[in-house]
This record gives sequence, structure tokens and C-alpha cells, in this order.
Amino acid sequence: MKKSILKYVLIFTVCFSLNSCYTYSFSVGEGAQKGVETSKMNLYLIGGLAPVSISEPAKLANGATDYDVTIKHTFVDGLINILSGSLVSPTTTIVTK
Repeated sequence: MKKSILKYVLIFTVCFSLNSCYTYSFSVGEGAQKGVETSKMNLYLIGGLAPVSISEPAKLANGATDYDVTIKHTFVDGLINILSGSLVSPTTTIVTK
């Protein structure tokens, strides 16, 4: 019985330690000039396989031609992912003008 529990604990630990927490950043034009940030949450289902709501960085920039975009998992995104059992996998898009 103890070996079975240990096996499941080990599998659970490996699964959480190997999950993909990424940050993706890129610049448009000359990059951020003023430091004004706008953010929006993106929603994906089934571990990120099915997009539900994806933000568009150009719309978040509100007409600016020079801005930086960062797409990442925040603490809240990870918490939602864990509580939903990876059924809902959000990310956050941050646009800095």
C-alpha cells in the first residue's frame, strides 16, 4: 500500500515540476516609450488545446505604433489552472506602451 501511495506522489510531483511556465516577450516598432501598461487574460481549455478568448496586442496598444508585448502565466493564472485540474488554462497578455 505504501509503495502505491509513494508511486502516485512521485508521479504527481513530476507532473507539476515539468509543466510549462513560460514567458514570451517581443517588441513592436521601437518598443515601449512611456511605460503605460495594459493587460488582459487569455482563456484556453483542456490544457491550452482549445482557445476560448485570446487578446490582440494591437488592440490593447490602442493605436500606438511602439510597444512591448509580454505573454505569461501569472500566479492567479496558475492557481486557476490547478483548481480546475487544467481544464481552464489562462495566460495574461501585458502591453507596455
